[in-house]
Amino acid sequence: MPARLILNADDFGLTRGINRAIAELHAAGALTSATLMANGPAFHHAVAIAHAHPTLGVGCHIVLTDGTPLSPPETIPTLLGPDGKTFRTSLAAFHLAVLRGNVRKADIAREASAQIDRLQTAGITVTHIDTHKHTHILPQVARPLLEVALHHNIRAIRNPFEQPWSQKVGRSNLMRHLQVTAMRTLRPRFHGLQAIRERSVLTTNGTIGISATGSLDTATLRSLLAALPATGTWEIVCHPGYNDADLDAVTTRLRASRNVERETLLQLFTPQSSHRSQPELINYGDLRD
Repeated sequence: MPARLILNADDFGLTRGINRAIAELHAAGALTSATLMANGPAFHHAVAIAHAHPTLGVGCHIVLTDGTPLSPPETIPTLLGPDGKTFRTSLAAFHLAVLRGNVRKADIAREASAQIDRLQTAGITVTHIDTHKHTHILPQVARPLLEVALHHNIRAIRNPFEQPWSQKVGRSNLMRHLQVTAMRTLRPRFHGLQAIRERSVLTTNGTIGISATGSLDTATLRSLLAALPATGTWEIVCHPGYNDADLDAVTTRLRASRNVERETLLQLFTPQSSHRSQPELINYGDLRD
């Protein structure tokens, strides 16, 4: 089978400017999928856009770090930071807590269920799940998330591992390069999880662009596409948007880069683009085909 590619925008629902960029890109044929943050400030605006664009695949961008949970704080205490009300703001602190066994599987499942329930109650057919900052790269997080996905009849999840050939192109700084390389050692454990192994929950051959987060410009994306294997199903993870006043009001390290990514996708994935016919563009809802 020729290569298939999912173009997924994270952070749907974070701001109206991000939502507007996702709608514009999908309408232009430059985006096939987006993952919606159930606790995002612009959630309702994103839901309206999703309903207006039924061919856009919409997943749940499960948030376990940064922001405010949907569950009552007293029901998920091991997910919370020092204030006892919001998630940990540090990804490293979250990883350390998980690895030390200080984050309960039941708390992860409860909050993930609450976030998925909010999307499904809003009439969203959830095509897949992924996580903010790729926290499901840890098997202790992925395992309960897979159980929750199956319970909600969601049959796909992001493969959170960057490919070596993609990482070389991504132009990441040394620290991020080392982090992505180190995390790749967890890949066998992810693929060994029962739901993945038995294909009751599907995933791709890998995710492209993790190393390039914050620097995904036209030259980088063109190089990634040139390096894409001739077969397999892949996901490019991106963060397009508008760097506007609403973005100033939220916590994110990705600001000016969102404009760059929006313009890059429009340049390379339009009907006039030389890349438009290869590979086939799909969303997570097409994985079973």
